[in-house]
Amino acid sequence: MKKNMGVTDKRIRVFIAVLLFSLYYFKVIEGTLGMIGLGLALIFVITSFISFCPLYAPFGITTCKRK
Repeated sequence: MKKNMGVTDKRIRVFIAVLLFSLYYFKVIEGTLGMIGLGLALIFVITSFISFCPLYAPFGITTCKRK
């Protein structure tokens, strides 16, 4: 599994994950929409830590800088 996420991409994903978690925690979003938001937040955090986005792979997209 090759890395296909750059630093900026990872930071944006973590920021969105924190935002989604905060919205759920402060009850701005609730119910099914809140659970979907938490699921997306979890996926964003996991993909940020492993530096690989499975949706980028089939399209050959990469946001990491190559030497």
